[in-house]
Amino acid sequence: MALIKDSTEIAGIRDSSRLLADTFRFLRDRINEGVTPIYLDGQARKFIEKAGGKPSFLGYSGFPASICVSVNKAVIHGIPDKRPFQEGDVVGIDCGVILNGYFSDSAYTFPIGKITPEIKKLLTITKESLYLGIDQGVVGNRVKDISRAVYRHVIPHGYGVVRSYCGHGVGLAIHEDPQVPNYPGSGPNPRLKPGMVLAIEPMINLGGDDVKVLDDDWTVVTRDGSISAHYEHTILVTEDGPEILTLWE
Repeated sequence: MALIKDSTEIAGIRDSSRLLADTFRFLRDRINEGVTPIYLDGQARKFIEKAGGKPSFLGYSGFPASICVSVNKAVIHGIPDKRPFQEGDVVGIDCGVILNGYFSDSAYTFPIGKITPEIKKLLTITKESLYLGIDQGVVGNRVKDISRAVYRHVIPHGYGVVRSYCGHGVGLAIHEDPQVPNYPGSGPNPRLKPGMVLAIEPMINLGGDDVKVLDDDWTVVTRDGSISAHYEHTILVTEDGPEILTLWE
């Protein structure tokens, strides 16, 4: 059952989300050719901890890093390593913050230098689908109105929609109900109410839907080796419409 947050909890989640947005602004200028994922991981951890927060991913179910860094065919949950970014890469950064016991979650896919028009379009369409999904986060709608908006925007372009992973509630824990899929399938479809906090996160592939987990037991990659894009925001459902808590651009 989806948790409805009270005003005190919402204030705490806002603060956590503000720190997470600041973290993305901080990382943005450091994601360049020649930089390594493990360097970014260390920088993110220092930034978050200096501000009094904690990286929510670090140690979660044994995850060994503060951020997920998923490059090219990696969809999500990439473990930061020492391989430097190269011209033409796309780098998905997924980061979560705990601040005073409150959780936030966000992701963004960064291009490294010049990327092909085909990949640029994938990133654009995926990002657009996130905001179209957010637009449906209004009181009285249902979760699958969000799912349908994402799906309808990306499918005409022939892209694959990852089905094994999805968005979720967030705020008092790293993952909460409800699940927020990126396609309108079967399953629970709760109505949206004021005080619900959701992490909406389209994961869209240039090729097919199918993914697999690598031998590190974390990194999820496209089964056909195609490029993937991932964007995510934490939002609050309010009587006045959806409020994006992790907005930083």
